[in-house]
Amino acid sequence: MNPSFLACDSSSSSRNLRPIVKKPALISILLLTATVAFAQTKPRARDLGIPFDGTPAPLNAITDVKGVEVGHTTLISGQGALKVGEGPVRTGVTAILPRGKESNDLVFAAWFALNGNGEMTGTTWVDESGFLEGPVMISNTHSVGLVRDSTIAWRLKRGGMPQSWALPVVAETYDGRLNDINGFHVKPEHVFAALNSARSGPVAEGNVGGGTGMVCHGFKGGIGTSSRKLDANSGGYVVGVLAQCNHGTRQQLSIAGVPVGLEMTDEALKRDEAGSIIVVVATDAPLLPHQLKRLARRVSMGLARNGSTSGNGSGDIFIAFSTANPEAAKPDGVARLEMLPNDRMNPLFTATVQATEEAIINALIAAETMTGIDNHTVIALPHQLLRQILKKHNRLVAPAK
Repeated sequence: MNPSFLACDSSSSSRNLRPIVKKPALISILLLTATVAFAQTKPRARDLGIPFDGTPAPLNAITDVKGVEVGHTTLISGQGALKVGEGPVRTGVTAILPRGKESNDLVFAAWFALNGNGEMTGTTWVDESGFLEGPVMISNTHSVGLVRDSTIAWRLKRGGMPQSWALPVVAETYDGRLNDINGFHVKPEHVFAALNSARSGPVAEGNVGGGTGMVCHGFKGGIGTSSRKLDANSGGYVVGVLAQCNHGTRQQLSIAGVPVGLEMTDEALKRDEAGSIIVVVATDAPLLPHQLKRLARRVSMGLARNGSTSGNGSGDIFIAFSTANPEAAKPDGVARLEMLPNDRMNPLFTATVQATEEAIINALIAAETMTGIDNHTVIALPHQLLRQILKKHNRLVAPAK
């Protein structure tokens, strides 16, 4: 197969959002796993001079939290008319491992649903136990069961289950606008590949992993990540966020406080908000489950900064975990835990809001125009036009070096 895809003309000084056809060679099934080289080739929001509050950690990614690893498997094949079971395929899997592949140590966790038109498996046990056991997996809506079962198989193969049963956390967003979602193209080997490729370091963003076929605020969406480093007086802790973005409408989109979506009107999508967003929050601050629930709730405010109102059709589900307190799940006697006092959590709340806001914009900036089923095209957010709008509103700064 030699699929064509479209790239937005972001170099134009006009507001013309019409895509330009390009036809590179592409193999039938393309598997992209997260590598340092791939991650570093993508532009990020700060590279364009978009201003954000707060100080990121060195990678500005969820992997700034020591021990966290991320892996992607990306599936792209076919073009033209939808043939269920054949394609076109625009989907994948993303894996987030709180303590990396080599650790079986559980982490304290909690989750929160801002709007529940979506799925995140395993959360009743997260609520009951206070722990996250194993990775957080993200894919498309109709692959949740396969990803769940394959994650169990992967853990069994590695001897990474402390008991004879498992309740994996698997979340989803819907990629059926671009992907043959009812063709069930995600297979066990793709789940294994995402888990086995997980690593620390820079994280690939945009059209990768579970985010491959996603749409965000009327533009091409996908995976985005960001982090914040607290100052020494606040404990020096790190908060990292990874988001799979498939939510919002064009007219809602706000960046750096500017309603940019209203000024990109040529192809504005006049529809109610539908879609979903999954957000994973990691921190090294010593928080207990009830405190992590508070952190997960603050993700909602990051979405709001970018204009989302979390509509009825949106599945906006978040999970937060802490890598502090190792071995808390299996003490020989009474567990000795550290806990940050509630009165010291305000900087963590702020960091979560800021990192969520930036992770979503990073997803939009890294994503590229994509054509999927029935030649339906979703254009990328045009970088040059965005810079022009921000400059007009005095919200453009010198690009990050």
